[in-house]
Amino acid sequence: MATLEEMLVYSFGGNIARDYVFALGAFIISVLVLRIFKFAIIGRLKALSKITKTDLDDLAIEIIGKIGWPFYFLVSFYIGIKFIFVPDILTMLLDYAILIGIIYYAVKSVERVLDYATGKMAQKQLKDEKEADTSLIELLNKMGKGLVWAIALLLLLSNLGYDITTIIAGLGIGGIAIAFALQNVLTDIFASFTIYFDKPFRKGDYIVIGDDSGTVQKIGIKSTRIKTLQGEELVVSNRELTETRVRNFKKMKDRRIVLSVGVTYQTPVDKLKKIPSMVMGIIKKVKLADPSRVHFKEFGDSALIYEVVYFTRTNDYARYMDARQEINLEIATAFEKQGIDMAYPTQTIFMGKDAPKAKKRKKR
Repeated sequence: MATLEEMLVYSFGGNIARDYVFALGAFIISVLVLRIFKFAIIGRLKALSKITKTDLDDLAIEIIGKIGWPFYFLVSFYIGIKFIFVPDILTMLLDYAILIGIIYYAVKSVERVLDYATGKMAQKQLKDEKEADTSLIELLNKMGKGLVWAIALLLLLSNLGYDITTIIAGLGIGGIAIAFALQNVLTDIFASFTIYFDKPFRKGDYIVIGDDSGTVQKIGIKSTRIKTLQGEELVVSNRELTETRVRNFKKMKDRRIVLSVGVTYQTPVDKLKKIPSMVMGIIKKVKLADPSRVHFKEFGDSALIYEVVYFTRTNDYARYMDARQEINLEIATAFEKQGIDMAYPTQTIFMGKDAPKAKKRKKR
């Protein structure tokens, strides 16, 4: 019967039995080390990460924890065969398998980082605006993931021995052709990026574009939807919104109102002198209004014209109109109490015997 030493030096498959034992031992030790790393060390770090205030460590541990056991076994097997002689084709296949595994988990890690970053952006936008449109952030996320996979595929082909220069050149020519074919669409998409980062308006803002106006309902990838005062939905391309003047009334904190008030020529001078202080006092009593000035501006054709200037501290159109209505009613009430008549266009026409006669000139 053969001794243990004789069995260990027994040769088969181009290696002696001792080499196979060492290879098996290296494989088992590698599996045990990786198991301890995955369950003990990562588990301990995961418990510690819950105590910290930042969530970046949670992200890092989550990424490492996503690495599956098939990859760990593959790495352990790769370490084990280093102790024995194996055919070159098997070594090459294992090298490719390890490379594919590394690239795959690297891409998945970058995807998770992109999800984290875009998720934070969406949370911030929703915090600023309760009904914010996050479709552009989702598009950026998908485009980033697509780009990462494209780069990973090129790296893999390059490491597999393929000449990627030709592929990149072909993609460049194809990309130019696609860009020309989808020029208008791409222009609208890039315009949506401009709107997102520059923020000339947001969802819920009341804007005016040329002869059209309304409330922004949705800022999409290609177009923006606006609900007009008449109730219909107006669809405007993002390119047009970045190339034209947009008046955003939501950004307006104060509204300046210039009001002309005309009183009759029969109004006594003492009452004319009271009108500026009277109107200023009325405006001061209105909650949302700040008076600027009241002046006897000019002698009109049929009225004595006063110019009233004040501001309303609101960008809400309904509240602005409420304040303006309150001031107008109070002015009318005060004038009525003081016996001041507001003027309206009048014209006196003399007919027949009531017409003034022209004076005769004396002859010299």
